Amino acid sequence: MILIDKVSKRFAAQATGARWQRKGWRLHRTAQPWVQAVSDISLHAPNGQITGLLGPNGAGKTSTLRMLAGLLAPDSGRLEVDGLSVTQERAKAQARMGILADARGLYPRLTARENMVYFGRLQGLSASAAHARAEQLADLLELRPLLDRATEGFSQGERVKTALARALVHDPDNIILDEPTNGLDVLATRALRETLLHLCSPEGGSKCIVFSTHIMQEVERLCDQVVVVAHGRNVASGSVADLLAQTGQSDFEDAFVHLAFAATPPQVGVVP
Repeated sequence: MILIDKVSKRFAAQATGARWQRKGWRLHRTAQPWVQAVSDISLHAPNGQITGLLGPNGAGKTSTLRMLAGLLAPDSGRLEVDGLSVTQERAKAQARMGILADARGLYPRLTARENMVYFGRLQGLSASAAHARAEQLADLLELRPLLDRATEGFSQGERVKTALARALVHDPDNIILDEPTNGLDVLATRALRETLLHLCSPEGGSKCIVFSTHIMQEVERLCDQVVVVAHGRNVASGSVADLLAQTGQSDFEDAFVHLAFAATPPQVGVVP
């Protein structure tokens, strides 16, 4: 179970840092502009369901998931994984998550098997348990032909499957994916979709799955519930049917445009 409760985060808008302004013969440090990237976003994702975080590019999806993963500290709000605070018990919370941020991070000179075993060992598995888990995941994700090939020459779809196996190697109860189908072809997308549906089913362990996307088809085919965000804020939540009814639309893409692009633009100000 994952809980995100009124989480906010702002970033400096100037990548070059603070600016300086001449006043008479002295230089004075001016205030630094900032952008409110995430503003009071909330989400509750139960076990055995797929929850979609849906929004246009720049909506705050990745920043939110990076805070959930413990990679960014929120300015305010609460993040919990199975009741564990991500900010106060980060290591324990991270151990209960499998995170697929992108298909990078694989060691190119290692085989798919060696990547899985290495990350399994980092997660505290014994060598024998890590090897056994690699065998299980090879069957689940149809990775067996790739197991003993170096990942350097993998296609994008093969890298995504291997990165997903790496994220699942310690059999976490909670799975976080940030736009996992980017760059995948139709067959690879279908295979990933079937894997996620299996993982959230009772046969697959009733995992809690949260993934971000801006692709309507993925949401319609996968999600039990959807949280729509725009300009760093929640704008709607519910099932696909709920959001269609809420907007009076028959097409989900039209419903999404109605919800996401009617929102107020992001706040820009000055760091005090």
